[in-house]
Amino acid sequence: MNFPITVSQVLVTLQHARTEWNTLINSFDQADMGKPGLFGAWSIKDIIAHITWHEKEMVGLITAHALVGSELWNLPTDERNAAIYEQVKDQPLEQVLAESEQVHQQLLDALPTLNDEDLTDPSGFPNMPLDWQPWMIIAQNTYEHYQDHMQDLQRSLEEGDSSPGSE
Repeated sequence: MNFPITVSQVLVTLQHARTEWNTLINSFDQADMGKPGLFGAWSIKDIIAHITWHEKEMVGLITAHALVGSELWNLPTDERNAAIYEQVKDQPLEQVLAESEQVHQQLLDALPTLNDEDLTDPSGFPNMPLDWQPWMIIAQNTYEHYQDHMQDLQRSLEEGDSSPGSE
């Protein structure tokens, strides 16, 4: 993204990416979303819950206006992802989908509480390293994170690993 980054740009990018994400997710039959093994032990439902966990962490960052969050951030990525999976794997699909929409709306509501300077000034977020850019942390854990997983989901559709939904 070109500088200067603005809250408006982040919101537009997030909303566009979320539309793409939702379109892809809605391509799957809900009956198949909970089937483990599509991505290792993970199901589509687990990926949605994983994304939601990260978005919830960004809601916390924005609303606290500080680098706060789960102790899981102290773990290496693979261990953190495994711990998130253990937390969410038994949640029913309906709960995961509802929480995903709820948390995403909280994120959309929280972002406009920032001003454009907040996005590029890590000193405004206690505990954030000064070489970090707040907007990049938000991007990596929201719309860029969708892209990371959309490639796998799209590939599974193309390979026929799950049936596209008709609803």
